Amino acid sequence: MSLTRRAWMLGALCAAAPVRAQTRDPLADRFGGPFSLTAANGRRVTDAEFLGRFMLVYFGYTHCPDVCPVDLFTMGEALKLLGAQADRVQPLFITVDPERDKAELVGEYALSFHPRLIGLSGTNEEIEAAVRAYKVRRVKYTPANDPANYGVDHSSLTYLMGPDGKFRTLIPHNTSIERMADILRPYLERG
Repeated sequence: MSLTRRAWMLGALCAAAPVRAQTRDPLADRFGGPFSLTAANGRRVTDAEFLGRFMLVYFGYTHCPDVCPVDLFTMGEALKLLGAQADRVQPLFITVDPERDKAELVGEYALSFHPRLIGLSGTNEEIEAAVRAYKVRRVKYTPANDPANYGVDHSSLTYLMGPDGKFRTLIPHNTSIERMADILRPYLERG
């Protein structure tokens, strides 16, 4: 049999073989994990209570001058665009600045962006555990001339977690409202 004929037969066999779709996201276990934090009313909130629903998780802080308000506004408006589908999503705002962002302040701040957005705080150790689980970068920087007016440089990603508590996708800063809704819609339709 000629080399050309063998190559043709091999190609035909490969074409006839079923193609296996990748069924598992290679990042699925890289982001997310258990957390136990405090809501505005003093209630302890854990990741386990959201099993069965999607979570949109955003890390930031209330003194953030620009990035956090933009991303939280986008999240709230995208949820409004989704209408009844958004009822399957629990939005969460977790502070990266527990020193200033006590639970009540974070809760009030979160509600200004969406009526179901839950603001969460905790001890520095509890926040650090959540930050590590989600691979969030946070670095405190203090101006020499005004130490009380420090800032926190942090990752600006929104994490979509599935009803099983596993990571689904990342939504970057400056995603438009419509684009965020478009990203979420297929996940909500598939479950």
